[in-house]
Amino acid sequence: MFTTMLPSSTDAARVHRFGGPEVITIDEVPVPLPGPGQVLVRVAAAGVGPWDAWIRAGKSVLPQPLPLTLGSDLAGTVAAVGPEVTGLAPGAAVFGVTNRRFTGAHADYAVAQACMVTRKPLRFSEVQAASVPVIAVTAWQALFDQAQLEAGQTVLVHGAAGSVGAYAVQLARRAGARVIATASAKDRDFVRSLGADVVVDYRSERFEDAAKDVDAVIDLVGGDTQARSFAVLKPRGALVSAVSTPDPEEAARRGVRANFFLVDVTTAHLDRIAALLDAGELSVDIGAVLPLAEVRGAHEMLEGARPRPRGKIVLAMAPAR
Repeated sequence: MFTTMLPSSTDAARVHRFGGPEVITIDEVPVPLPGPGQVLVRVAAAGVGPWDAWIRAGKSVLPQPLPLTLGSDLAGTVAAVGPEVTGLAPGAAVFGVTNRRFTGAHADYAVAQACMVTRKPLRFSEVQAASVPVIAVTAWQALFDQAQLEAGQTVLVHGAAGSVGAYAVQLARRAGARVIATASAKDRDFVRSLGADVVVDYRSERFEDAAKDVDAVIDLVGGDTQARSFAVLKPRGALVSAVSTPDPEEAARRGVRANFFLVDVTTAHLDRIAALLDAGELSVDIGAVLPLAEVRGAHEMLEGARPRPRGKIVLAMAPAR
């Protein structure tokens, strides 16, 4: 293992039992060491997303043995490299995701799979970079890997002012698609600035009146919005949800594709996103930046118990001791 000098312990946001934000504690734990195919990252910033709340509450679709350290998105500096890792060395500035269980990032030091991180975009700070990985790759995979969107087609993005939705609008527009988006009236100008051709206020307007015979729907809302979306798809169109599984019988009846997917963050996808960020073709939207000590407050924002600005919540770690 190739390493820099490491401390013996690290602060980490831990869960010993599932529940509300109150179950999160800041514990001092041993610094983990990277195994084969892994790197140890000195974390400068880590993103907070809805999946963190699901894991904390015991609602993850993946097994989550306790106790665990929360967090998946991160940006920082490689502190140690495990066996079988090539292309990264101690001192490299990186961003990405820890592992496929989406745990471990909310700490001063975190182990990450080398195949789920890459070099940080040069133009962006660590806080900005930490806001990107899960949501940007989710948007990319929804549009291109799942819906197979092409230039000249029309896509309807539900929840376009949200973290994933904002990237979906930008990426679809960049790919040459016509973009119809749903958002609240207060976010209309923001979503237009991302490149949406039409923005529908979901509280006062019906998206069915603006979207007809679309090639793809990206569902980031679920529920009734998802169910109503079948009606606006053209035959052989695609309804892709990152929230819940669409009705397969309705899909078959209408002759469309419909599926739910879990994001699969890879170095290859992150490299594409990083290149677009450095080229100025994508923008980030940071909603709140909090210290690790206030991670409970971040989860209260996720659940609506505290006011939350639009944009991604990011934890900024303390400088190295």
